[in-house]
Amino acid sequence: MDGLSTSGGAGAKGTPRAPIPRGLRARERVLRAALEVLADHGMPGFTMEAIAHRAAASKATLYRHWSSPAALLVDAMDMSFQPFPLPATGQLRTDLIELLIRSEALLRDQPFPRLMAAVIDAAEREPAISQLHVQLTERRREPGLRVLTQAQQRGELPASADLELAVDLLTGPLFYRRFIAHRAFPPGYAAAIVDHVLAGLRSDASRR
Repeated sequence: MDGLSTSGGAGAKGTPRAPIPRGLRARERVLRAALEVLADHGMPGFTMEAIAHRAAASKATLYRHWSSPAALLVDAMDMSFQPFPLPATGQLRTDLIELLIRSEALLRDQPFPRLMAAVIDAAEREPAISQLHVQLTERRREPGLRVLTQAQQRGELPASADLELAVDLLTGPLFYRRFIAHRAFPPGYAAAIVDHVLAGLRSDASRR
C-alpha cells in the first residue's frame, strides 16, 4: 500500500508526477483514485497528497481542478453513486423486493459501506459534504418513491398512504442492520420488510 505521506509535487523524491492529461478519462481516473483513498483510509487519510499519489498526478494539478479535498469528494461521489434503474416486474411487491435486494448487495459488498460510513461521518462537520449527502440520499430514495407512486396511481395503494414515510420504513432496516447492528442480512429479509410495510400501509388506510 502506498504511504499517505508521499507528496505528488515535483520536489518529492523519485520520479515527478505527471500532470493530468486532458479529457474525461483522465478526470475519471482522479475521481476513482479519490474513492479508493477514501475507502482505504477514511476521511483522516483523504488528502490531496494521497489522491495525487494514487492517481499518479501532481498535487498542484489537482488543486487547479478542485479547490479542496471536499470539492474533489463531491465530484467523485456524484460520479459514482447513481440511482438504481426502475424494476420492470410491473407489480408493487416484487418491484420493491427487487429494489431492496439490490440495496442489500450494495451494502454488503465493499467499497460502498466504507465510502458511505466515511461520508456520513464527514457530513457532520463539512457543509459541502453534508449537502452532498442530502443529494445522494434523495437520489437513492427516488426509485422506491417512483415505484410507490406508480402503484398508488394504479390503485394498489390508498390515496392517503404516506409514501415518504413508506420509503423510510423500507430502507431504514437495511441501514440500521448494516451500520448500527453490524449484522448480516438473513435470507428473505427484503421480502419480509416489504410485506410488513405494505401490510401497514393497507391496514392504516382501512382504519381511516
